[in-house]
Amino acid sequence: MPLSIRPAQLSDCAAITRIYAPAVTHGTTSFELDAPDDAEMALRMGALTEKGFPYLVAELDSVVVGYAYAGPYRTRPAYRFTVENSVYVAADVQRRGVGRALLEALIDACTERGYRQMLAVIGDSPNQPGSIGLHQACGFTVVGRLPDVGFKFGRWLDSLLMQRALGDPSS
Repeated sequence: MPLSIRPAQLSDCAAITRIYAPAVTHGTTSFELDAPDDAEMALRMGALTEKGFPYLVAELDSVVVGYAYAGPYRTRPAYRFTVENSVYVAADVQRRGVGRALLEALIDACTERGYRQMLAVIGDSPNQPGSIGLHQACGFTVVGRLPDVGFKFGRWLDSLLMQRALGDPSS
C-alpha cells in the first residue's frame, strides 16, 4: 500500500507518542528531557489544531509511521505569519521518503492558510544530517546557528535555524 498523508486525529496520539518518545529519551533532536504521554500529546495537538495550525500523519499499510505539524514561531503578534515546523518519522522507515512527503504536505497546508515564512529549529545539528538534508531538499536555507543553547545527556547542544518562504514573496 502506498504512503498516505492525512490530518491527524486524537486517535493517532498513541502512535505519535510512540514515534516521538525515542527522540526524547535517547536522542538530541528534541530538547525535552521527559517523553510526554498520550494525554499530553493529545493536549498539544488540540492546542495547535484549535488555532487552525496543520497537524498531519503519514500512514504506510494503515500504520502511522510519521507526523508533522506547524505552530507559532513566537507568540508576539508581529510573528503571526511565521510558523515553526516539526517532523518526526519512525526509526524503521527513515530515509524512505516519509519525512519529505510530510514536510511537503505541511508546507502546502501552511501556504494555503496564508503563512509567509516557515522556520525549522534543528537541535544538535552537527549530528542531524538527515534533518538538515530534508529541509534543504524542501527549499530551506540555513539562517543561523545558536551555539550551546540546550543541555542534555551531560553536554551542551546547539540549534540550527533554517528558513523557507511560503507562497508569493511579493504579496
